[in-house]
Amino acid sequence: MKQSFEVDLNNAATAAGSDASRPDGASFGKLADLAARAAEETSRLTNLDSILRIPVTVQVLLGSAVMPVADLMKLGRGAVIPLDHRVGEPVEVVVNGRIVARGAVVVVEDENSRFGVSLTEIVGGIAGDAMA
Repeated sequence: MKQSFEVDLNNAATAAGSDASRPDGASFGKLADLAARAAEETSRLTNLDSILRIPVTVQVLLGSAVMPVADLMKLGRGAVIPLDHRVGEPVEVVVNGRIVARGAVVVVEDENSRFGVSLTEIVGGIAGDAMA
C-alpha cells in the first residue's frame, strides 16, 4: 500500500498566509494534519532499516557447460571443463537468481588467495530478469 505524500507549497503558503490573519484553529488543524502525515512517512522510512538487513545470496557466474552424463562420469581429478565464457569477458553478478551487474574477476589485494569482482556495468529493468 503506497500513499502519495505531496504538498503544493504555493497553495499551502497561500492558505497559511490567509489563515494567519484569522485567529481560528482551522489553519492549525491543517498544519497538524500535515505534521502527522510527515511523521507517519518518516516512520515508514525508518522501518526500511529492518529490510536492509535481510540477507541475499550473491553469486558470480564464471560460465557454464553442457555435457552428457557419460562425459561427466569420466571426469576425474585434474580434468578441465571448458566454459562458455572466454578470458576477458565480463562475469555476471546474480542476486537471488537475477542478474544485477557484470564485472571483471580480480584478485583481492588483502589476500592473494581470494577472488573478487570489479563491477563494470549495473544491469537494470527487464534486462536483468531471472535466469533459466
